[in-house]
This record gives sequence, structure tokens and C-alpha cells, in this order.
Amino acid sequence: MRKVDPVRHEQKRREILQAALTCFVRDGFHGASTTDICAEAGISPGHLYHYFASKETMIQALVEQNLSHAASRLKVILTEPDVIEALVLELESTSIRQPQAQVLSAEALAEACRNPEFAAIVHAHARAMRALLVDFIIRAQQRGDIDAGLDPEATANILFLVVDGARALPIRNPDVDVAQSTQHLRLMLTRFLKPAAAPAVE
Repeated sequence: MRKVDPVRHEQKRREILQAALTCFVRDGFHGASTTDICAEAGISPGHLYHYFASKETMIQALVEQNLSHAASRLKVILTEPDVIEALVLELESTSIRQPQAQVLSAEALAEACRNPEFAAIVHAHARAMRALLVDFIIRAQQRGDIDAGLDPEATANILFLVVDGARALPIRNPDVDVAQSTQHLRLMLTRFLKPAAAPAVE
């Protein structure tokens, strides 16, 4: 029996996930078939099942990949001298200026409305992402970067709204002024998250 090279196996797995991502952006989660994904990846359907049992397992793997990336980015943001500014720049690069994220976000929400199994994946992803955001907020509050009076759970929900809105904006308005929108986003989040200045001592 031929021994599997774990490095090559992981590399091929990543290539298949990238192919799946391309198909999901182009055709939607419902429209993209495993046949389409195999053609994009340049492999046979039989070869695919050595790596993923179904399209749903590929979606789950992409969700886990996204969560891992988000966790690492939030850790980096917490090391920055201005956490709110770093958060705004992250939202700009991953949402307002990221067409792929915009399409996938809209597609995921639409598919979740009509497919209970897909909805379960979206809900699980949201719970895990919310937990990451709550931990991020608490740590930033402990550092004095975010208003300690804000409830972490409620604040995480508002940040979810901001992310979803930022991704929907270029779809709603293709001619949006990204620089101006980012500046207003910076102002909004600064006013919302920044600790109130201590009253002057007379």
C-alpha cells in the first residue's frame, strides 16, 4: 500500500479548497457542483473523495480556514498601538475592498435562508466568530483601548452588523467612494468603541 505524503496531501487539499472557493464565487454555493470543482482543480471525482467526502465538507473546511485566519488577525490587531485604527484598516481590506468576500457573504446568507443544513453551518460559524470577537473586545477593554462600559456580547453583535454592511455596500453602490466610506467608518467605530475621556480635574 502506497504511503501518503502528508505535506503533498495538505497541499492538494488546499488547492481543492481554492478551486471550490473560485466555483462558489462564480456559481454560488448551490450552483457549484462537485463536477465543477473537480474541473477547476484539474482532478477526477474519484480523486476528490480522497480529500473531501462532499461539497458540504469542503464548505466546512473553508469555514474552519476562515476562523483560523480571523483568530490570527485579531491577535495581530491587539498588538497594534491603536487597536481601533487597526480594526478599521482590517475591515477596509477584508470587506469594503474585497469583492470575493462580498459575494461569498451575500451568497452564504441567501443559501442559509433556503437550506437548513447550510444554515446550520452559517450559524455555527457565526457563534465561533462571535466568541472570537467577544474575547478580542474583552482583551482590548483590559488594555484600555475599548470602553469598559460596553457589553462585549452586544458589541460583538454590532461589529457583525458593521462587517455585513461593509461587505454589502459595494454591491449596493458599485460607485461608492471607498476612501470616504472608510473615513466615516473610522469615525463611527472610534466614537462607539473608544473609552470616554476622563473629566478634567479643576
